[in-house]
Amino acid sequence: MSPIRTPNIPGFIPATGAPGTRFPAGATDCHAHVFGPQDRFPYVANAAYIPPDAVTADYVGMLKNNGCGRGVLVQPSVYGTDNSCMVDALRSGLHALRGIAVVEAGISDRELEDLHAAGVRGVRINLASETEGLTLADGERLAPRLKELGWHLQFYLDLPKMPEAEARLSQLAINIVIDHFARCPAQDGVDAPPFQALRRLVQRDNCWAKIMGPYFISTNAPRYPEVTPLARALVAAAPDRIVWGTDWPHPGARALMPQDHVLADLLVEWVPDEAQRRRVLVDNPQRLYGF
Repeated sequence: MSPIRTPNIPGFIPATGAPGTRFPAGATDCHAHVFGPQDRFPYVANAAYIPPDAVTADYVGMLKNNGCGRGVLVQPSVYGTDNSCMVDALRSGLHALRGIAVVEAGISDRELEDLHAAGVRGVRINLASETEGLTLADGERLAPRLKELGWHLQFYLDLPKMPEAEARLSQLAINIVIDHFARCPAQDGVDAPPFQALRRLVQRDNCWAKIMGPYFISTNAPRYPEVTPLARALVAAAPDRIVWGTDWPHPGARALMPQDHVLADLLVEWVPDEAQRRRVLVDNPQRLYGF
């Protein structure tokens, strides 16, 4: 058994209240992670951070407190291509869950089919992490096989540092999902070239975006007012292809660790129209993840 490694980032804040906003039935948190227990699911040797345990039961408790009937787990970089922890959560039966895996470039058809049976519906390509993984070229090669399964490619990228990514992502013949606002700094506003590139991408019929993780693009906690125009601009650009996520247990938040009910209430500012909010929370995720 691998030795237990000491966490070096903060853990989530347990619920101290419920959101003031009532989410509709079937509301979906489209981006979260589970970690641990570490003695069962050890981290890769070169993990960029070591999180405290944040197990499936903890996550389901947060979902219920927020009024989310469904959740989507995303494989974090610290597990590399070992999706065991996430798959264990998907198979737990504790909640309606889907998953986004990280895989080897040469993954077999059988392995993909096993992941599909567990509830995986996409592959994440992390182009902005310190931990090495799949490249954009790997994604281009995998796309035809994933499309056959009805999956999508999810991208975590830093568009301000990768302006060339817009052209390459535009050429992918598969549904793609961009998370974390593509790391476009909120203070630069909606007219900044990187955000305009993101906006052009989401106007494509096969491109989706997650409005989530405001602490990645702003330090103005806890309500991040300068993020609101960006979220609203993405919803206006692609009302049927925007989804929302908590990013629980917030491994990237560090000193800005949020309270989850406060993040849930931010959605009312980001998507003030109730009918559109239902699309973001219920209808769009249902189509994307096959709930």
